[in-house]
Amino acid sequence: MKEDIRGDQIGRVLQIYSKLLDGYTINKAEEATRYGVNERSIQRDIDHIRNFLDDDSERTGIVNTIVYDRIVKGYRLETIYQMRLQNSEVLALCKILLDSRAFTKSEMTEMLDKLISCCVPMVNQKRLKELIRNEEFHYVEPRHKTRFIETMWDLGQAISESKYIEIDYYRTKDKTVVHRKLRPAAIMFSEYYFYLTAFIDDEDVKKDFSVLNDAFPTIYRIDRIRSLKMLNERFNIPYTSRFEEGEFRKRIQFMYGGKLQKVRFKYTGPDVDAILDRLPTAQILDEQDGAFIISAEVFGTGINMWLRSQGSYIELLQ
Repeated sequence: MKEDIRGDQIGRVLQIYSKLLDGYTINKAEEATRYGVNERSIQRDIDHIRNFLDDDSERTGIVNTIVYDRIVKGYRLETIYQMRLQNSEVLALCKILLDSRAFTKSEMTEMLDKLISCCVPMVNQKRLKELIRNEEFHYVEPRHKTRFIETMWDLGQAISESKYIEIDYYRTKDKTVVHRKLRPAAIMFSEYYFYLTAFIDDEDVKKDFSVLNDAFPTIYRIDRIRSLKMLNERFNIPYTSRFEEGEFRKRIQFMYGGKLQKVRFKYTGPDVDAILDRLPTAQILDEQDGAFIISAEVFGTGINMWLRSQGSYIELLQ
């Protein structure tokens, strides 16, 4: 005896949706017979469920969809876990972007708009835009006013493929443009600017550097690269000798070149955590009456600028 399951469209849609959630495959012909309707009605039910799933994904961040399985000739629910950023996370990223002051105003506006429109449900987009409106309006772009994102991507490609590059680079100390053939190592960000760390391949150029060997890369501000050419020539770096930008980043301040060194100083300021966060390699050697003896391994001369900027809070020790 055929099961008599009838009712209005809402009840039918809910029952079909429940079956899909339970892992059943929906055959249009069978469901049409079960509910006493034609297959077009069942197709409309499936479309309604699919539209609901699309709308619900904005709320949950989990994408569910209905797919047609040709093997079993029916529709089934397929769940794709797509981690959507939460509204609070998007707000945090927008604030970090604005505070970086790394891009021109037009670039910053474009990126913020794309981030919000792609990652925030429509119902919350207006509120989030209001939370950053004032900062975005008063945003001060960097003085170089250079759009360099495409150059940065090309550099990333060269790094990924271990290809030599040739650049024309504007050098501020003598206001000249120099030509370099380089083995690019990493892209890094610090204090408003993106940098390329790379190894010089020209021996004639190397001799003019006071501190330069295979362990220490040179540093170039990406916005000052006037031209870039990626060569077909590849370089080989053994795994044991690969450049560790994470370890390098712990030891460099202000992206100034120089040698690897250890510094030791006494800190008497109000917040030692700020010092330890600024110098990831720092270790507290001793503490007495609120004075901390700290040691850190750092790369380059930028550390000297930072130490001076702390004023009387820091005393450099021998």
